[in-house]
Amino acid sequence: MVARAYTVAFQGVDAREVEVQCAMTPGLPAFSIVGLPDKAVSEARDRVRAALTAMSIALPSKRITINLSPADLPKEGSHFDLPIALSLLAALGILPEDTVEGTVALGELSLDGTLVPVLGALPAAMAAAEQDRGLLCPAGSGAEAAWVDATKVIAAASLGDVVRHYTGQVPLEPAKAGRIASGTGLPDLRDVKGQERAKRAMEVAAAGRHHFLMVGTPGSGKSMLAARLPGILPPLSAMEALETSMIHSLAGLLDAGGISMDRPFREPHHTASMAAIIGGGRGAKPGEVSLAHNGVLFMDEFPEFPRTVLETLRQPIETGEVMVARANNHIKYPCRFMLVAAANPCKCGYLSDASRACGRAPACGDDYLGRISGPLMDRFDLRVDVPPVTYSDLDLPATGDSSAAVAARVEAARKVQAARLDGTGMRSNADLSGGALDDFAAPDAEGRALLTKVADRFGLSARGYHRVMRVARTIADLDGAEDVRKTHVAEAVSYRVGALAPV
Repeated sequence: MVARAYTVAFQGVDAREVEVQCAMTPGLPAFSIVGLPDKAVSEARDRVRAALTAMSIALPSKRITINLSPADLPKEGSHFDLPIALSLLAALGILPEDTVEGTVALGELSLDGTLVPVLGALPAAMAAAEQDRGLLCPAGSGAEAAWVDATKVIAAASLGDVVRHYTGQVPLEPAKAGRIASGTGLPDLRDVKGQERAKRAMEVAAAGRHHFLMVGTPGSGKSMLAARLPGILPPLSAMEALETSMIHSLAGLLDAGGISMDRPFREPHHTASMAAIIGGGRGAKPGEVSLAHNGVLFMDEFPEFPRTVLETLRQPIETGEVMVARANNHIKYPCRFMLVAAANPCKCGYLSDASRACGRAPACGDDYLGRISGPLMDRFDLRVDVPPVTYSDLDLPATGDSSAAVAARVEAARKVQAARLDGTGMRSNADLSGGALDDFAAPDAEGRALLTKVADRFGLSARGYHRVMRVARTIADLDGAEDVRKTHVAEAVSYRVGALAPV
């Protein structure tokens, strides 16, 4: 007789069904696990044996074989402990087979039978719903998994609780979704003195999810501006929150099962490796570009990142997906993020100040920003100079709109875009392409004449031409205008053809 339990194996944010088969046959006593398990899965036999012993359950003197099907799919992680234990208990007749087979289970076992929280409870719950099964998980993972309404989630503290639940002795209540975490105490945009043009550019970038580059001397306020970006971004929609939380679940970043409606804001250090930025390492975990999905990836000291890391950003920026390739597998993660970069104008940082610049000026500026390749620079929709703030400006009272006021305008513009793009698969103006770009972002006659003149004068690439159209559409949305006019195109062009880099 073969007893069966079900669990999942993770391939990126996808959870593949795995059937855990348990067979007890005559022969020399042995306990083996087959089906391409990794080291953590192979060690499950010792944890399961100890947990059952702690419950005073002895394994029979038979040959026990656990098969993880499909056998050619790599199995990684300690979450296979619980389904292996369930299949064993079903084979021993302790648990009813039909109940075990109607459940997707995942969880790590301690030697005393306690269930330890594991990564990936949220995507596992999604997979259970698709399979029309319930989900059994550790108590520490229940609040996260319970966000999926389409399946019944049972969260148990120990293997003994699982047995008592399935045998009807002490039924467990379905788990409840964790609280929605919300960012509080975010810095206000009014704290930034001066830099009105950079503030405006940041508002446009936030409204349309446009990629944004700031170049300025040290201490001019680039990082200060970026830190205030989360305060003006609209909250995640329900679908976006679920998408983002599935990635964060795999990375172990969900706090006690709470799902946040705040957009991610990731700021990796410039010494980060390619695997840390793009994804990879053991288990091909998501990188910073995927952890920033539906949010912001802020890269300070942008030219200081390794050239190979910067160049790998080009494809994810365009496609909104990243493929982590391995010899035996290819794992795809979503990564539709807003790239915000900050850079000094040169190595010493004071290219514009003759009294403080190094002896290599102005050639050092070309060399330093030249670390950002032309194709990558071409992908920034807005490029803004952030000049130094004078001492007299610092003594002036705060000016400009608060983060709350700017956030209201940004959210209104995003709602207009969502309504316009409903049913197209696109969510913001930064996604406009093909016929949708011509339908929704084409400027009026005067605007098109200006755009054509600028394209000829500055040699805009086709990508640059289209990105100006997208930014102009966003500016029109912030202005509450139905059509893209010449003034909107002019402002969009001003963010594109500055003195920062080739257009």
